[in-house]
Amino acid sequence: MADLAREAIPARAGGAEPLSERRYSGKFNLRVGESLHRELAIHAAEEGMSLNQYLLRKLSAA
Repeated sequence: MADLAREAIPARAGGAEPLSERRYSGKFNLRVGESLHRELAIHAAEEGMSLNQYLLRKLSAA
């Protein structure tokens, strides 16, 4: 994965910008199926946390 971060991607204005130097907002949208959404929401509720907190914990541990 580190190699991917060092790879240059095409910039809109031309040239290239390494992924490791890009600015990120900390937000992204992820589309999941209805049943997975339900399952994740139930797991989050069982853990006593929001869906966002639950997913952040799972992603951080991956």
